[in-house]
Amino acid sequence: MSRPHRQLLVIDADISIREDVVAHLKKNDFDVHQFSSGKEALLWLDANRPDAILADLFVSDMDGLQVLEALRKKLPQIPVIVTSDSGAVKDVVDVLHLGAADYLVKPIANIEVLLHAIERALERSELILQNQVYRQELEQANSELTEYIRLLERDQKAGRSVQRKLLPEAPVSFGDFNVDFQLIPSLYLSGDFIDFGCISKRYLAFYLVDVSGHGAASAFVTVWLKQLVHHFFREENAFRSEESFEKDAAKILSLVNMEVINSGVGCHMTCFVGVIDIYSKEMRYVFGGHLPFPILITDKGCEYLTGKGKPVGIFPDASWQVYSTTLPDTFSLVVFSDGILEVLPGKELIEKEQHLLEVVANNTQDIGSLTQAFAIDSMSSVPDDIAILKIQAEIS
Repeated sequence: MSRPHRQLLVIDADISIREDVVAHLKKNDFDVHQFSSGKEALLWLDANRPDAILADLFVSDMDGLQVLEALRKKLPQIPVIVTSDSGAVKDVVDVLHLGAADYLVKPIANIEVLLHAIERALERSELILQNQVYRQELEQANSELTEYIRLLERDQKAGRSVQRKLLPEAPVSFGDFNVDFQLIPSLYLSGDFIDFGCISKRYLAFYLVDVSGHGAASAFVTVWLKQLVHHFFREENAFRSEESFEKDAAKILSLVNMEVINSGVGCHMTCFVGVIDIYSKEMRYVFGGHLPFPILITDKGCEYLTGKGKPVGIFPDASWQVYSTTLPDTFSLVVFSDGILEVLPGKELIEKEQHLLEVVANNTQDIGSLTQAFAIDSMSSVPDDIAILKIQAEIS
């Protein structure tokens, strides 16, 4: 099937053959231009662009290979079909080497052979043009994607800087109580967050939260959470009385729970909230679906704190129990986010928890000794955000 309105250029010094071919091509809806001279044809091509060229290898005023080479140089995207009285292998190799789309031996007894060769050359030419368009579109898309990633990385670095500035300074001491932490994000931004402070020079309040998901959305929730907790502390005078000390750890979780649910942010969180009366060394704490359990190291050994509680931001009617314990004069309390479980050996949770307990028991100096013991420092990246909070006291 011929293509209507396609322009062909026929170059052939033999006028009878040329006109015969031109007549057949016109009958098949091609617009045909013809020349007997290679030089005249090249001159015509300075101002015209046919869809394909049919050129005889032997024209009167130029060597056929020179004509072909000039055509390919001038219009490399236009297919050239070479015809010749000779079927010499060397000629075939030469013209194909110079980029000819096809080689037909004259006389062409069956016009369908010529039409088929032209259609095939045109289809191949269209495919090449389409591929060039696709390649240009792909290069443009890649360029836009690269720029988008660059902007995203820039924004995430800025977000990381903001998030770091919102973290409390550490290490810090409140009387005999020393507090330190490490936050190792799996991406630029972390869904884990730690905050603490001493209220009325008596109540050391702290929390470690792990927001579901990763990246910017989780990190923004941690920023919002910090503002929410600070607002609660101001408005409710939290942990400024013994009554508040007994109840407000759970009250904070109830407030955050409803705020998260009503906000529709699509995240939930697990957390551990605690408050220590540094005068009496009494501690109150609540679990918001937090794993692994915090580890308490005393002269008597190393053990997990126990308790239970639902995650925050899922159940509208959830409430949380306040647990209590009396801390000895010398102790360390270590709280991990669940990202630590991803870097521990073992398949079952109970194996990982046992390994975690043993490593903490043997590395009681500081947080740096813990990150070294877990080889976190040597990891190029971690599979999940890891947060470590450590509170120590050595009261003589």
